[in-house]
Amino acid sequence: MKEHAEFLVLSRGQWDADAPTEVIQEAIDRFYAWHDRLAAEGHLRPGQRLAPERRLVTRQGVVDGPYAEAKEVIGGYWHILAADLDAAAAIAAQNPCLAVGLAFEIRPIEPVCASASLVTCETPRR
Repeated sequence: MKEHAEFLVLSRGQWDADAPTEVIQEAIDRFYAWHDRLAAEGHLRPGQRLAPERRLVTRQGVVDGPYAEAKEVIGGYWHILAADLDAAAAIAAQNPCLAVGLAFEIRPIEPVCASASLVTCETPRR
């Protein structure tokens, strides 16, 4: 397989409140078939679902939360291997769970270590 970049996919949101349980379960079952096929083809690395409990660790200490709005909830993650961000997004766009309320944020994995002299996600905007 050609060398691919790695992208983190964050599963966001919650199931549609008005979707019947059977419809959600069908989407979940199709997701796992889709997921397993892509993993077998080398286009995806498995991730995991996340439990609802959490802590926020800051310089002020450790607190429960953060308690994000439903649209900001992260329910799980996995990794896509693709030529570029557009190709990774095209793969994620095939996810059956989109039809029942979830959304997916795709982020490139940075291949270099952090450095105070590089502009990164953590660099303040000036």
